Amino acid sequence: AFVSILQLTLSADVMEGFAWRIPFLVALPLGVIALWFRSKIEDTPAFKEAQEAANRASEDARNSADAPKGVIDLVKSYWRELLTGFVIVSAANTAGYALTSYMPTYLTETLEYDPVHGNLLTLPSLVGMSLCIPLAGKLSDSVGRRKVLFIGSISSVVLAVPAFLLMMHGQIWSTLAGLALLAVPVTFYVANLASSLPALFPTASRYGGMGISYNFAVAIFGGFAPFIMQALVTMTKSSLAPAFWVMGTSVAGFIAVCYLRESARKPLPGSLPSVASEAEAIELVETQEENPDLDVEELFEQVPALEENYQQEIADAKAAQS
Repeated sequence: AFVSILQLTLSADVMEGFAWRIPFLVALPLGVIALWFRSKIEDTPAFKEAQEAANRASEDARNSADAPKGVIDLVKSYWRELLTGFVIVSAANTAGYALTSYMPTYLTETLEYDPVHGNLLTLPSLVGMSLCIPLAGKLSDSVGRRKVLFIGSISSVVLAVPAFLLMMHGQIWSTLAGLALLAVPVTFYVANLASSLPALFPTASRYGGMGISYNFAVAIFGGFAPFIMQALVTMTKSSLAPAFWVMGTSVAGFIAVCYLRESARKPLPGSLPSVASEAEAIELVETQEENPDLDVEELFEQVPALEENYQQEIADAKAAQS
């Protein structure tokens, strides 16, 4: 919206000369605010405990699955999880960057809209998608992360070609409809990445594992998405070529989701279930036998440090479960 306002109020020469930098400069303080928020957020008790275990520098702590690992050890230990996260994020960001970054270029250079319309036409879809992302996230809390990510990958494969065909029709209404279709899979993808990726890794390796898989995928398949799609249009002479690139990455994403472990309503690896009150904790223990989201034995296998400190409690919990 801000870019469109600049385009409407400034000449093309001014925009190309300097004004294109203004949105970036205006956005810069948002990064400072984000850093301030991050500095005020406390680390979780599970992460603090993992840090303490590492600081004790015992051999057991270094070899534990819950001990921090360097990049090489992280890749060796969790290459399957890293690959799964990388492919899912690649699929999500190919569709996402197609909508957010590539569409103004596609509408302007390929479908020959003027630059102002190229930006403004994407705005309703982006606003609608932003409003729907929390709803898709809430849906995943109910039905599971995997199901919602499956919806994202399948809808991307099914809707990509119709979306681009509608945009190629050349009318304002059809372009808006095509952009709306393209926003559907992006909504289901984006709503779940921040909750699904951390659940792939144990506490102490979570930040590194998520950082590697997410940022490599974004850099390659997100940052280069506009370049790749425009290159496909140039090479094939087909305005429909980007749709097949979106479909191909989402087919890979679908396969990766098949290997994704369901994490909705379950504690993260290396962490105990979170409760808000003592009453909730009592209810959790009393219902652990029939709770499909709670496997006590597996839970304490993932938290070896706790097993040493609470052997009697663990034995009682296992006895109650059996």
